[in-house]
Amino acid sequence: MIIHPIEPVYDKDSKILILGSFPSVKSRETGFYYGHPQNRFWKVLASLFNEDLPHSNEDKKEFLLRNHIAVWDVIGSCEIEGSSDSSIRNAVVNDIDQILQRADIIKICVNGKTAERIYNRYIRSVIGREAVCLPSTSPANAAWSLDRLTEAWRKLLL
Repeated sequence: MIIHPIEPVYDKDSKILILGSFPSVKSRETGFYYGHPQNRFWKVLASLFNEDLPHSNEDKKEFLLRNHIAVWDVIGSCEIEGSSDSSIRNAVVNDIDQILQRADIIKICVNGKTAERIYNRYIRSVIGREAVCLPSTSPANAAWSLDRLTEAWRKLLL
């Protein structure tokens, strides 16, 4: 069983909550969300907000808070092989309500189908809110180009 090692990022001014599934091996190594260099999360957000690509963990955290974005994952602990979402077993979900009680979240989004499935199965009925499913920024979602991802996120997120 691996316990989620990264704290959620949010503050009282966060408006959009983006939930992934569970941190990849690379994210767990770097200690921050979307740490794999091939994941397009940071490129998509930098493009949407017309900002430079953040590099350090501190720059990424400041970027998120400056743009009123909260980030966490739906899964708090699980059994997983490497970074493969399809290998996730015995998932225990995070208590998303702790963010909702402290920030005025107006939109909840999930990054990819695994996060959507877990959210809809275990979290939606508890907090009583729908989540918008964004196409995954994972390199495993190779069918989506960076431009196509960015345009889809622009329509769904903003």
